[in-house]
Amino acid sequence: MSRFRPCIDLHEGRVKQIVGGTLKDAAPNTVAESPVENFVADEPPAWFADRYRQDNLQGGHVIKLGPGNDEAACQALAAYPGGLQIGGGITPENALQWIDAGASHVIVTSWLFDQADQFDYARLADIVAAVGKKRLVIDLSCRQTDACPDQPRWHVASNRWQTITPLEITEPNLDRLSKYCAEFLIHAADVEGQCRGIDHALVRLLGKWSGCPMVYAGGIATMSDIEEIENESSGQLDYTVGSALDLFGGRTIRYADLIHRT
Repeated sequence: MSRFRPCIDLHEGRVKQIVGGTLKDAAPNTVAESPVENFVADEPPAWFADRYRQDNLQGGHVIKLGPGNDEAACQALAAYPGGLQIGGGITPENALQWIDAGASHVIVTSWLFDQADQFDYARLADIVAAVGKKRLVIDLSCRQTDACPDQPRWHVASNRWQTITPLEITEPNLDRLSKYCAEFLIHAADVEGQCRGIDHALVRLLGKWSGCPMVYAGGIATMSDIEEIENESSGQLDYTVGSALDLFGGRTIRYADLIHRT
């Protein structure tokens, strides 16, 4: 059965829901545009983490969206030791620090790509050596790179989804990468935060593969989206819900319903 995985997205030290792709770095000598925010919480990150702990939700994640989030992330991990993963700026040098701070796993994406945006297996080996395969989640969040409806393709997007890399989401690539990690986290960046429905074709592609646990995120707007994720993957693809969830100000999916379903 597909499981609900909760999330805590941190931006400037606060829990937020941001429309995918609107969080961008500034060009030289300019000021970065503010991202589009669907929700900004009044409660601190630890409040959400403690809620997930009380409801016994396992395998959720804390994502640091840019600088200024370390203290908030530490507070969330301390409120639910061993119950949350951590992503955002993870390297072999700091990965164990986050495990010691209470993270169950570290999530890594951008660091795995070199300056030419090529996937670097030597870097992957370094972080596996630092924390071990069982504590590593590879983030393969992606964007569609071929608009052909019959044969869509997706490539991993690094650097807060700003950089399209050559690494394509394919079954052979999933097979190879799964040898190095405990699971994959995959945001459909093109629909993330829009509450307009999931990337159906991507869900179907992921649903055909079952090499290790996977978590899908992006566009979930209704319970029918969740049912489709479960049906297309025979219950093997987990999911996270952001802006549509009433916990984050949404109106179409109740947190209580997900707890009951899980």
